Amino acid sequence: MITDEKFEFTSGAKRKIVYLAFAGVFFLGVGLWMAMSDGHGAGHDEHAAVVNQSLVASTNAVGAEPEAAGGEHHGSAPWLKRLYTSLWHNNVFFAGIGVIGLFFIAIQYAAQAGWSAPIKRIPLAIGHWIPVAGLLMIGLWFLVKGDLFHWTHHDLYVKDTPGYDKILDGKSAYFFWPFEAGGFPIFFVVRMIAFFGLWYLFFTWIKKEMLAEDLSGNTGHFFSARKFSAIFLVIFGVTSSVAAWDWIMSIDTHWYSTMFGWYMFASWWVTGLAFITLIVVNLKDAGYLKMVNSNHLHDLGKFVFAFSIFWTYIWFGQFLLIYYANIPEETVYFITRMKTAPYSWIFFLNLLLNFVLPFLLLMTRDAKRQVSMLKVVTPIVILGHWFDFYNMITPGVMKGEGGFGFLELGLLMIFLAAFLYIVLNALSKVQLVAKNHPFMPESLNHHI
Repeated sequence: MITDEKFEFTSGAKRKIVYLAFAGVFFLGVGLWMAMSDGHGAGHDEHAAVVNQSLVASTNAVGAEPEAAGGEHHGSAPWLKRLYTSLWHNNVFFAGIGVIGLFFIAIQYAAQAGWSAPIKRIPLAIGHWIPVAGLLMIGLWFLVKGDLFHWTHHDLYVKDTPGYDKILDGKSAYFFWPFEAGGFPIFFVVRMIAFFGLWYLFFTWIKKEMLAEDLSGNTGHFFSARKFSAIFLVIFGVTSSVAAWDWIMSIDTHWYSTMFGWYMFASWWVTGLAFITLIVVNLKDAGYLKMVNSNHLHDLGKFVFAFSIFWTYIWFGQFLLIYYANIPEETVYFITRMKTAPYSWIFFLNLLLNFVLPFLLLMTRDAKRQVSMLKVVTPIVILGHWFDFYNMITPGVMKGEGGFGFLELGLLMIFLAAFLYIVLNALSKVQLVAKNHPFMPESLNHHI
């Protein structure tokens, strides 16, 4: 029997989120003070010169001038550049979790999956972050573009000058079409707006059908949501890859990987799955989601387990092909992350948090069915992939001046507090479990 359930976003829960936000502001303030006092946001180490030399050597190997590789555009003070980098890092990370909420729902509708019927409102609530992330992304880009995106500098495209970069000039149409290279990157900005616009449009359409189904019980709403989901999946397959190239890969202007779109998707996907699972088990532990049993938890646990391995497969495939080929303009990406502090310890921590621990802790059948174990593993996966995005973004911007400390942790806490508030507030506005989902009887009898 389907019972009415409504999540109550209590004042106590709101207060804890506010405390988290204030703690984040405090850590951010301390981190900024330390970074400004240090003068660089992080101390130089013996590897910094090696990294910069490697960058110059790699660009020279393919015919670019040394000035284009890393020298002329110092941009803002290192502490401010570090702040901008962390803002971009956190927004890309949480934007991915938001759109993965919609992607999860679309997968369930397109596959006509029955097991997930009682938990669909959780990823639906997560999808409410999409418009927030979109507004932040567009605003942040205009704030940080000169420091994060080397290709935005006009002099890189002026021929017969010391700063001219032949490689970037060859790629300029991808950013600046239909205008001249070095001007306003209209093609890039329009893509960004279009991606978030499309994601939010499909989110509102699918949400409308899901909620209408509660009222009428008409299966037509299910099939409409399935139609929108199928179209969205095709669009997301293209937009998520291009977003990976635009928002992260273009930071390392001369480096590219044909696997990068898949790599960022894999990281977004397993993080979103972990977030959905974490919210489900906490709601279950609080007495909600009475229809959810150990079989549903087992499916969620299997998803997190399987796609942690999938992420590792993509990570190793990209690393092996590039590192083994030993082409300077490609291997410099990994040399920077493997040989320079603080990226080096994060590089290896990624493998521990995102593969070794999830693999070992979720290997057994019983582990995937236990609320306590899922509460342990899912935060590990979420934090691990936050570090993964740190290492995707920060080294390309900060080079040998990168740092990790209170500044990065403070911004993580602020973004997490805002994200949780939006998601939990949205969750409290609707019925926690769909009333008239056509596959709900199948879910009630789900057993594996």
